[in-house]
Amino acid sequence: MNELLLTNARIVTRSEVLRGTVRVADGRIVSVESGDTASPGARDWEGDYLLPGLVELHTDNLERHFVPRPGVRWPGLPAALAHDAQVAAAGITTVFDALALGDVIDGGDRLKNLADMAAAIAEAQDKGYTRAEHFLHLRCELNYSELLPLWDRFNDHQRVRLVSLMDHTPGQRQFARLDKCREYYQGKYHLDDAQMDAFIAQQQEAHARYSAHHRDFIARSCRERGLPLASHDDATRDHVMEAADLGMVIAEFPTTLEAAETSRERGLAVLMGAPNLLRGRSHSGNVAAGDLARAGLLDILSSDYYPSSLLQAAFRMHRDLPDTTLPAAIATVTHTPATCAGLHDRGEIAPGKRADVIRARDCDDLPLVREVWLAGRRVA
Repeated sequence: MNELLLTNARIVTRSEVLRGTVRVADGRIVSVESGDTASPGARDWEGDYLLPGLVELHTDNLERHFVPRPGVRWPGLPAALAHDAQVAAAGITTVFDALALGDVIDGGDRLKNLADMAAAIAEAQDKGYTRAEHFLHLRCELNYSELLPLWDRFNDHQRVRLVSLMDHTPGQRQFARLDKCREYYQGKYHLDDAQMDAFIAQQQEAHARYSAHHRDFIARSCRERGLPLASHDDATRDHVMEAADLGMVIAEFPTTLEAAETSRERGLAVLMGAPNLLRGRSHSGNVAAGDLARAGLLDILSSDYYPSSLLQAAFRMHRDLPDTTLPAAIATVTHTPATCAGLHDRGEIAPGKRADVIRARDCDDLPLVREVWLAGRRVA
């Protein structure tokens, strides 16, 4: 048996933090015991935290490695491996790489690179080059006219394990405030006022033509395949009720307190951005993740666009919210996302679980990732 013994660690289980020892054999946790051991070969963790490997359900980080600067396209495999190294260094051992099916601006990089990004992740994973385990999260832009042909190309991909339905139509959901919509798109794409007016009209027309049909079609396909389904940017009670009726299990980035409360009522796990929590506000002017956490309405954190924010945000929750224990905070980035994604073999330090563990030290209120292990094998 391939054995590993980790001792003198502050072990964060689902219910407590204990000083003790974890024994691993053949990539699985065999035992979790209080107290240290002097057994030969034991690794002394010097009182550092022993945490489950982080589970990231929604990150756009892969895109920035494919297009590190405007007009610069990096080769697929090196780009995928650079992304993989970054997430592993952040303590993320399971990552759902978000691929957008559709875009809101014609001629963008997302659709140009879509097939290459999926292929590069699959190649890197299949050849054993990756440090983390990668799955695909298909983000379906409902008002995109050619969404269904794209769906047909990707929905049966072997690594697709999560699907979200999103609609970035100006005037609703993430951009219910048109001033914030204008600020975002004019700042990012340098549109003048006339171009912005035309863009808004075009998107609203596309929403009327396509969104409802696309939502129903893809939700039905996901139910048939047993794929977990997430809503995106719900703003109203009606949005959430529709999502729940379609079988969705995760509410990604609800934009209002009302939507978060209704999500909890209907059994959807509420996912919010770790950058939002750390910054104290949403970049779109929507409800703050911290406000939902204080109201007891935050179930899952996602690094979204900044991988190292994930562990930092979990520790921040514990420090800033007196009623949030460290095990409860860590569960938002480990056990809960793993469970919602149907991955029941990981996400906690317990016998029988896969030995995805990270070693972290608390340095000036900053959790410093020192070691990362995937299935009992050190990867960072």
